[in-house]
Amino acid sequence: MSTSLSHGQTAGGPELARVEQALLARWPESRLEPSLTRIAALVDLLGSPHRAMPVIQVTGTNGKTTTARMVDELLRGFGLRVGRFTSPHLTTMRERIVLDGEPISAERFVEVHDDIAPYVQMVDAGSDVPMSFFEVVVAMGYAAFAEAPVDVAVIEVGMGGTWDATTVADARIAVVTPVALDHAEYLGPDVASIATEKAGIIKPAPGDDVQPDGRPDGGVVAVLAHQPAGALEALVRRAIEVDATVAREGTEFGVLERRVAVGGQQVRLQGLGGEYPEIFLPLFGAHQAQNAAVALAAVEAFLGAGAGSGPIDPEVVRTAFAAVRSPGRLERVRSSPAVLVDAAHNPAGMTATVAAIRESFDFTRLVGVVGIVQGKDVAGMLAELEGLCAELVVTQNSSPRAMPADELGALAVEVFGQRRVSVHPQLFDAVEAAIELAEAGPDDALGGSGVLVTGSVITAGEVRSLMSGSRS
Repeated sequence: MSTSLSHGQTAGGPELARVEQALLARWPESRLEPSLTRIAALVDLLGSPHRAMPVIQVTGTNGKTTTARMVDELLRGFGLRVGRFTSPHLTTMRERIVLDGEPISAERFVEVHDDIAPYVQMVDAGSDVPMSFFEVVVAMGYAAFAEAPVDVAVIEVGMGGTWDATTVADARIAVVTPVALDHAEYLGPDVASIATEKAGIIKPAPGDDVQPDGRPDGGVVAVLAHQPAGALEALVRRAIEVDATVAREGTEFGVLERRVAVGGQQVRLQGLGGEYPEIFLPLFGAHQAQNAAVALAAVEAFLGAGAGSGPIDPEVVRTAFAAVRSPGRLERVRSSPAVLVDAAHNPAGMTATVAAIRESFDFTRLVGVVGIVQGKDVAGMLAELEGLCAELVVTQNSSPRAMPADELGALAVEVFGQRRVSVHPQLFDAVEAAIELAEAGPDDALGGSGVLVTGSVITAGEVRSLMSGSRS
């Protein structure tokens, strides 16, 4: 297997490769010029596809993608056709635009891109700043969903909220997963500032919306996961300003009970409409139970459920949650020794990952593989891993923003000490070295040694491809 993987490459023929290269030639997601002007101009030229369906929008610092997946699964369980937009992707750009639970086909991805390309060029011509990769893909998502058509779009914010391109649409249900410090250079130096930016997805109700069954809509609902104090105040303040209904974890909904189960966990949730017992969630960690509670409340709010109407169908809820998958989130990609990939990329996410591993896995020895991009709180993430990983293999992914392995290694030595750190710049070599270190340790049926690959969504995605032998 080769390590010369390019994040974003997919199998699909020359036409897909052409479109991918055209998109990658645009400003990357790491280069921002905060404004909704360009995306608003484009969707206006396209006939406002973002207004063709109601939107459930998801922001926050951690858990956005998994929560969006859960909302998607629940809505489809209730017979709705769902479009889902998430970012970033693990192995293929097509993952970002999902219809009926599956990424759109390579052919459709090409068609949508080529359909909107002339209008993108018009916006580029009229602006000092060209449209970015993310802006164009967001427009592609809205266009694909309008054309399908879908009954509802589940849209994950790329970064922040107020000026994120996805926010060109007005969400009926605005979901905020836990807010923590990340992207401080763009969003602010503390959780209150970051939450204020993310609160931009909570908007005034348009006034003429209707529920899926034709009933008048009761307005925008802000579904808020448990938040740090400063973040909660900012989010509630915004909701009050725009007269949105607020549903808070720990007050209107939440996790009542959870216990570890084979392959995941068993949970009992309090929803807006009542209790939902005996739910099996095939994901690990308290944070995933929290994501499930948030997703359930969002779907209840969308379907109009509440204390007065009682719960939505518990059997549909159970079936949907049992079917949820979240690739790259404590996902096992190899056995004996076990190799887990996890997309944690900030200290809060790493804290949740470490807690989930301690709770759900019985490793007697764990070797870490870490590849991180520039601009992250490296010391904070490494500190979380230090008590979990016996040894650390430092590497780098294929991103142009990847922190050089030698530089990351020097930081790791400060936390782990020289004897516990090795540096392998090539990702494949790093994984092979970690597996060898794990195999040299104890191994038994009760736990044994394992490998955790983490630090970045890109690192997780590329190792998933490496371990499957995929070039996509």
